[in-house]
Amino acid sequence: MTPGNNGASTPEEDDPFGYLYADGQANGATPPSGGGGYGYPGSVNRVRAVGERKYGQQTAQGTYGQQTTAPYGQVPQQGGYGQPNAHYGAPETVPGGAQTARTPMPGHGDGGGRGRGPNTKGLLIGAVAVVAAVVIGISVAMLGGGDGDKKGDQAGPTASTAQSASPTESETKGADTPAELPKTDAKTLNLGAGVTTASDVKGAKADGGVYVTGFNHVGASITWNVSGIPKAGKYTLDINYGVPGKDANATLTVNGTAQDRPLNMKNFAQAAEGDYEKGWTNTWADITLNKGTNTIQISCADGNQCDANFDQLWLESGWK
Repeated sequence: MTPGNNGASTPEEDDPFGYLYADGQANGATPPSGGGGYGYPGSVNRVRAVGERKYGQQTAQGTYGQQTTAPYGQVPQQGGYGQPNAHYGAPETVPGGAQTARTPMPGHGDGGGRGRGPNTKGLLIGAVAVVAAVVIGISVAMLGGGDGDKKGDQAGPTASTAQSASPTESETKGADTPAELPKTDAKTLNLGAGVTTASDVKGAKADGGVYVTGFNHVGASITWNVSGIPKAGKYTLDINYGVPGKDANATLTVNGTAQDRPLNMKNFAQAAEGDYEKGWTNTWADITLNKGTNTIQISCADGNQCDANFDQLWLESGWK
C-alpha cells in the first residue's frame, strides 16, 4: 500500500488552525464545515466538535454539560434571562438532580433554638478586666516608684500618725512600772545631838561630797521623813556608809518601832583601821512601810558599836 497524504508530515505540524496562516492555506488547510474536522486535507481528526461528547442526564435543551451544536464561530442560543443554562447549570437545577438544603450557621438558630454563638459579652468583660488590671498595676508602680531615700521620707509621716493615735512604748511601759521611790542624802536628813555634816573624807557619793559625821556616841541619830510611798507593803532600805577599818552597827526604827535586828555596818570594804576614805561601802535592811509618809531613824543606842559616816539613803520595792 502506498501511504496516503495525511496532511502535515509530523504531528507537530498537524495544526488545526493552519487555515489561518499563508503556509497552511498553501498546503490545502481549510476551515471546518458541517460536523466534520478541520485542518489539512486527510489529516488525523484529533479534535471533536464542540458539544459532541455526551455525559450526564438529558435536559430540555440537551445533554447536561453539552453545548448546543452551532456552526463554528457562532454562539449557541441560550435560554432567556433567568432561565437555566445547560452549560452552567448546577446539578440541583437539573430535573432529577441532587437537591441541597441550606444549613443554618451555628449560633444563628433556625427557630428551634439549635446552637448559640460565642459568648461575646463574656469575652468583652474579660478584656475590660485585663485592661483594668494593667492600668492598676501601672498606677501602683508609679506611686511606689522612686529611690530608697524618697521611700524613707514618705514612711515618716505615716509612722508619726500611728504614734499619735496610740500610746508610745515608753508611755505603755511607764503605766505598768511603779513610780521611782524616794532617795535622800546627808544634806536633807534631820541630825541628832552631836551629829553634823562634813566633806573632808573623799569618796562620798552625795552632791558636793557632803556626808554625816559625829555618829560615834550613844544618842547620836539621823532621821529621814520620807513621803510619796505609793502603797503599804514591804520595802528595802539601802544605806551608803563608811567605817574606819572596823565593824559597826546601829538601831533601826521605822514609824516609832525599833527593828528586832540591829543595822549591820561591817567593814565590807576591808579598809585598814582608821582609814575612813577606803571604808566607804553599803548595806541594806528589810522594812515595812505605810502608804504615804513614813519616818525612818538610825540611832546609836546602848550596846551598839557606833563609829560611822553616812552618805545616802534610798528605797526599793520588796525585800531582798
